[in-house]
Amino acid sequence: MKTRTCTVQIGNETKEYAAGVTYQKIAEDFQEKYAHQIVLVFVNQFHLQELDKTLETDCEIQFITTGDAIGYETYKRSLCFMLVKAVHDVGGHDKVERVRIHFSLSKGYYCTVEGDVKLNQDFLELVDARMRKLSEERIPIQKRSIHTSEAVELFRKHRMYDKERLFEYRRVSKVNIYSMNEFEDYYYGYMVPDAGYLKYYSLHLYDGGFIIQMPTLKAPETVGPFEPRPKLFQVLKKSIQWGDLQGIDTVGALNDMVTRQNMSEVVLVQEAYQERQISEIAKQIAEKPDIKFVLVAGPSSSGKTTFSHRLSVQLRVNGMSPHPIAVDNYFVERELTPRDENGNYNFECLEAIDVHKFNEDMQDLLTGKEVHLPIFNFKTGKREYDANPKKLGEQDILVIEGIHCLNPGLTESLDSDSQFKIYISALTQLNIDEHNRIPSTDGRLIRRIVRDARTRGTSARNTIAMWPSVRRGEEQNIFPYQEEADVMFNSSLLYELAVLKQYVEPLLFGMGKDCPEYVEAKRLLKFFDYFVGIGSEPVPTNSLLREFIGGGCFNV
Repeated sequence: MKTRTCTVQIGNETKEYAAGVTYQKIAEDFQEKYAHQIVLVFVNQFHLQELDKTLETDCEIQFITTGDAIGYETYKRSLCFMLVKAVHDVGGHDKVERVRIHFSLSKGYYCTVEGDVKLNQDFLELVDARMRKLSEERIPIQKRSIHTSEAVELFRKHRMYDKERLFEYRRVSKVNIYSMNEFEDYYYGYMVPDAGYLKYYSLHLYDGGFIIQMPTLKAPETVGPFEPRPKLFQVLKKSIQWGDLQGIDTVGALNDMVTRQNMSEVVLVQEAYQERQISEIAKQIAEKPDIKFVLVAGPSSSGKTTFSHRLSVQLRVNGMSPHPIAVDNYFVERELTPRDENGNYNFECLEAIDVHKFNEDMQDLLTGKEVHLPIFNFKTGKREYDANPKKLGEQDILVIEGIHCLNPGLTESLDSDSQFKIYISALTQLNIDEHNRIPSTDGRLIRRIVRDARTRGTSARNTIAMWPSVRRGEEQNIFPYQEEADVMFNSSLLYELAVLKQYVEPLLFGMGKDCPEYVEAKRLLKFFDYFVGIGSEPVPTNSLLREFIGGGCFNV
C-alpha cells in the first residue's frame, strides 16, 4: 500500500512528507537555518501546535523558536516542569510536600520547597545534577487528555491540593496532563517535546528559597549573572506573605472566597491594606522636611495616576500641600522628538523630555521663584504654559509622575536630599497554582486592554499589537532603575482579576480569528476560564482598580 504524503509549505520551500510524521521531525530538517531552537509550529498561520503533533493534511508551517515570545515562554514553562520533577526526585516524593514557583526575579523565578527536606547548597547541587541528567537523557515530555473529574482525583492522589481546588471550578470536560517518566503535573500552556531542549539555566540559593535563572528572550542560549534586586524582592515577598495570610494564594483559593465568603468584606480588606501602605509612605515623606519632590515611576498600567492622587490625600492628612506635575508636560516639541529604528516617534526615551527645562523649573521652584509650568498640547505637539504661576510654600510639595522619575538623568541638577522616589508596579502575587505563575505583565496588559477600550476607544487587538513595543520601552527606561527607589508599592489587588474578567472577555471575544493577535487573545480567554467572576459594585471609588474599569472619584 502506497504511503500517503502531504505537501508542506515552509517559507519559500515546498516539501513532501509522509502523513503521520511529527512536526518535530520536520523541524529537525530545518533547524540549522534558525539561530534558536524550534519549539512550536504555527500550522496554516494561526493554529499553534506542539512538536509532537503529527502532519495529517497539506499545510503551511511557520516555526516558532525560543527567540519568539511564545516559544520563549514555552521554554520557561517546560524548564519549570523539569525543575519540579527534579526536586521531587532528589527530596523524595513522600517528603516533598510542595514546590512553589512564586515570582520573577533577576531573569528567573524565586522558588521555595516545603516538606521534610533541608534546602541548602548541597540539596540544590543535587537538583541541578538531576536536571542535567534528565536533559542529557532527553526524557520525553508526554501529554494525555483525561476527564476533569479524573484529573481532580489524580491531583488529590499526588497531594497537589491547589490543582484539585482549581479544577473544581473548571467547566471543560477534559484536562491535559503532562508527564516525565512517572511524574505527572498540569501546566497552563504548551511544552517542548523532551528534556533535551532544556539546557540553559542556573540555580542559586537565595533567602530561604532559590532562584532558577533563565536565558532572556534576546539571548535564549545565554544565562546571565545572578543579580539580586533586594528592594524588589522584599516587596514581592511581602506580597506573597500577605496573600498567604489572607488564604488567597492561588486562583482556586480566590474562587473559594468568591463562592463561599462575603466578597464585599474581602474587597474592603484588600483596599484597606493598600491604604495603610500609602499612609505609611506619606508618613515617611512628612518626617523628612527637606523633601520637596516626590517622584513616582512605574511601568504601563501600574495605576500611577490614582496612586499619586491617593498619596496626595495622605500627604494632606500629614499637614502638607501636594501639587501634581506630569513629566509628560516636558516633552520636547514634536519635530524634535527622537525616532526609533522604524522611523516612528520614540516618546519613551529620556531624550523625548526637555530635561534641561525640567531641571531649570524645579530649581527655580526650590529657590522660591514663581514658575509658569508647561502644559504639553498632544494634538499640536507644542508646549504651552500655565497662565497661573506656581510657587512653593513651606508646606508645599510636588508629586511628579512619569516613567523616567527613577532615572538620575532626569533630575541631574536637583539635590538628592530634596527627592523621594517611589516605584509602583502591579506585581501579581496570585498564581494559577503552585507551579503555574500569572506574570505581572499579564495583569498589566489586561488592565490596559480594559482602560484603552474605555478611555480611548482602542480595540483589544491594537492594545495587544503595541504591547511588545511598550514592554521594550519599560525594559530600557524603567526596570534598570527600580532599585533607585526609596520605597516600592505593589498596586496589584488579590481580587482584581475576578472583576476584570467581566470587562475584558467581551473585548477579547470580539477579535477576529484571522489576525496575528488572536493567538494572544485566545490565551487570555483560556486564562480567564479559571476564574469565577464578580461584579464591580464592592470596589470603592478611590480604588486603583477604578483607574481601569471607570467609576472612580479622581476622574482618571
